Amino acid sequence: MTNLKGTLDSIRKIMWQDTGLNGDAQRIEQLGWMLFFKIFSDKDKELELLNDNYTSPIPDELHWDAWAGNDEGITGDELQEFVDRKLFQDLRNLPVNSTDDLRNKRALIVREVFEGNNNYMKSGINIRKVLNKLNEIDFNIAKDRHAFGELYETILKELQSAGKSGEFYTPRAITEFICEMVNPLLGEKILDPSCGTGGYLTAAIEHLKKQANSVEERQSIAENIIGWEYKPLPYLLATTNLILHDIEVPKISYRDSLDQPLSNYTNRHRVDAILANPPFGGIVANNNENNFPQSFRTKESADLFLVLMIHLLKQGGRAGIVLPDGSLTGDGVKQRVRQKLLEDCNLHTIIRLPNSVFQPYATVATNLLFFTKGEPTKEVWYYEHRLPEGQKSYSKTKTIQLKEFAPIKKWWNHRQESDLCWKVSIDTLKERGYDLDIKNPNRQEDAIEYSSAELMQMLDKSFEKSAGLLAKLKEVLK
Repeated sequence: MTNLKGTLDSIRKIMWQDTGLNGDAQRIEQLGWMLFFKIFSDKDKELELLNDNYTSPIPDELHWDAWAGNDEGITGDELQEFVDRKLFQDLRNLPVNSTDDLRNKRALIVREVFEGNNNYMKSGINIRKVLNKLNEIDFNIAKDRHAFGELYETILKELQSAGKSGEFYTPRAITEFICEMVNPLLGEKILDPSCGTGGYLTAAIEHLKKQANSVEERQSIAENIIGWEYKPLPYLLATTNLILHDIEVPKISYRDSLDQPLSNYTNRHRVDAILANPPFGGIVANNNENNFPQSFRTKESADLFLVLMIHLLKQGGRAGIVLPDGSLTGDGVKQRVRQKLLEDCNLHTIIRLPNSVFQPYATVATNLLFFTKGEPTKEVWYYEHRLPEGQKSYSKTKTIQLKEFAPIKKWWNHRQESDLCWKVSIDTLKERGYDLDIKNPNRQEDAIEYSSAELMQMLDKSFEKSAGLLAKLKEVLK
């Protein structure tokens, strides 16, 4: 099997030498469209072999094999000119017919990817070097594809430190934990209305694959995994991510989830499960708050997404989402949104996370909310997730790990109060004006937690100080 990590490292080194690329976000976008097109083209060849009725929507002269597949093919200025003036322009205008067949569905994906992304590299020689490295990978070999799917996660993870692009990535431990607790089932419709790079969708795909016992059941997964994303880079990355997880035509719509009146979403749009990390701290664009009832209009994106998600769930539908502390408290619209959540849904669990989970992109405190639509909340269980012993915060090198959630999973079905978890009745929440920002009542206010290593260090310093004082006292007594 190809040394995939070595190939990826080589591509990075080539890209660092190109004057057109500035920073991680541009490098990831550049690698993103090239990877997407290679993966898409490899899949196209496989589909044409297996399906007599399928022909690629990509014109022959634009197909990967025609301009990129030959390691001795065009390079330098000729390749640069082809990519900038021919490839991008023609693929952005790729014809898409109204028929709902496989060819047109795939044509639409290609067009939307190239409409929103760019070629930043300025050296045709460097482009050729990258293409030749990508030619070492055959994405029709299942082992290569699945191994690269794992490696692709590291590419997405780099977004977390790539300035504003960090908003598109949710740590894998969070997506997998939420998915496991919501437990989507085969045949259920699963939605992420702000899908970013597709972390929740791929977690759901892998979760459902474990339940599938036949080819038909595995194929049904693709129909029921739905994502919406309105920014071009994460749309590209999510689409590629799902293809790497064996979804031929990802059902990811390139659109703003808040762009139409809430009343437009009827029963046929409703879903069984929502897994999401909606954008927070953002200001809603294009006056989209006017698509919501007067009592819920706000410029805060997280609050509008919460109203939308409640609306989109079927009766009995479940959700697991990330929300910042700011959405748990506050008056006016914020209070009315929380009241709607508690009256329309059973908000049964809130996991309070440490501030640093989304560092370095965001340092705000966040929470995982789990709720079921169809019956009002009677009580809310809280669980305070603490940092591993000896760790002061999460960071780029020390990220949150799935194994840290093991105690919560064990507690989930056998709940008892402890120093980490407590429950609050709906009456108490009503008295508080539906304020959900409730600190751990079992933790002493002034208590400061130290790791074993820190305590040993403090003891060491204390003994040093005591020895010094004793020495001075001896001097005085002499």
